[in-house]
Amino acid sequence: MRIAFFGDIVGKTGRRAVEDHLPRLRETLALDFVVINAENAAAGFGVTEKICQQLFDYGADVLTLGNHAWDQREALTYIDREPRLLRPANYPVGSTPGRGANLFQTAGGESVLVVNAMGNLFMETLDDPFAAVERELSAAPLGEVADAVLVDMHAEATSEKNAMGVFCDGRASLVVGTHTHIPTADARILPGGTGYQTDAGMCGDYDSVIGMDKEEPVRRFTTRMRTSRFEPATGEATLCGVMVETGPGGLAQSISPIRVGGKLAPQMPA
Repeated sequence: MRIAFFGDIVGKTGRRAVEDHLPRLRETLALDFVVINAENAAAGFGVTEKICQQLFDYGADVLTLGNHAWDQREALTYIDREPRLLRPANYPVGSTPGRGANLFQTAGGESVLVVNAMGNLFMETLDDPFAAVERELSAAPLGEVADAVLVDMHAEATSEKNAMGVFCDGRASLVVGTHTHIPTADARILPGGTGYQTDAGMCGDYDSVIGMDKEEPVRRFTTRMRTSRFEPATGEATLCGVMVETGPGGLAQSISPIRVGGKLAPQMPA
């Protein structure tokens, strides 16, 4: 099975990159399943029902979120109606709308478990992400219930993302980090057979400060003054992600970064 994951969509330019490139990539790479982190898709802060539907129409099978999950109030009710939209699984159980994991079917009838978790280091503290991921992996084990398992670890610290990869090794097809918006150069298959990359990068304009127009972030760093809100940069976006091809038992046989368009050097699976 060929599964692709794309990092945080930032604003309109990131959505346009998905629209421009994803339909072709699904065809040329023969992708069976596509997951995208959409937590910055609505002008950089959260996601709306309309945007989610657009992204599904462009070719996304599942959308994940993170610390901006509830920035758009409509997400609080929409997420209960849309099983393809996931929020971090380590939000408090029983008191948070939506779900943090779900089992999906590909067009070919294969089962894919997608889990979304959020780190605790240098971020809003939620429940233990490792316990939450353990709960979901145990409920739908790879090779028994799920034909493939993908974990989106939305976290600030590279160490926490790396630890999640090790924690899931041999039990997931792909563990990929989001949130920091910069693609890391460490895509690899871990010893137990899990594909891993610390951060997929963003689908956004890299002539920016992590996707935002440069002026206000630089002003805040240099003056400690907030004079306006962050606004997404509007130049051509780079579509950043990673593709994993699974083999027997749902473990990774190959992993390859994907970068298309915008300012970054292009890279495609061989």
